Amino acid sequence: MIVGLALVGLPAGLLWWWLAPRAEFRITTNGPVVIGSPPNELLVADDAILALVLAGVGLLAGAAAWLLRRRRGVPIVVALALGTLATGAVAWWLGELLAPGHSRSELSDVGARVTTPLHLSSIAVLAVTPFAALLVYLFAALYTRDEGLGRQRDVKEPGTGPAAAAS
Repeated sequence: MIVGLALVGLPAGLLWWWLAPRAEFRITTNGPVVIGSPPNELLVADDAILALVLAGVGLLAGAAAWLLRRRRGVPIVVALALGTLATGAVAWWLGELLAPGHSRSELSDVGARVTTPLHLSSIAVLAVTPFAALLVYLFAALYTRDEGLGRQRDVKEPGTGPAAAAS
């Protein structure tokens, strides 16, 4: 489950790379000149977009983990927390790998267009995925009507088994 959730970080990273706004600049002899009008929130937009993507992944992962009825309990909660943490780390790695920004040679090439890099400023954003996943799992556990949390157990009939055979 942990590896599967870590692999979910790949499409999450692609989605972050695709959705996050970045500013474009044209290199002139006087230095870089902004193209268009980038939003004022550009510095926090990378973090906010990744937080929203990871929150969605966390909600889906928590619901999927709850629907695995045979495997409920502490091991699934630990695997869910570690797997969704890995999801965020993989998404962060892939997003920054796909949008590294500009190099020194690009900044010296007059007439070139450069784009700001995709960068995560707050590492706390990575906690959004496990938080959302565990929140969904917790609410599902709290509001289930079945005391066995919906798990199927082998229930033995009274008067059967080794104790009944001895008497």
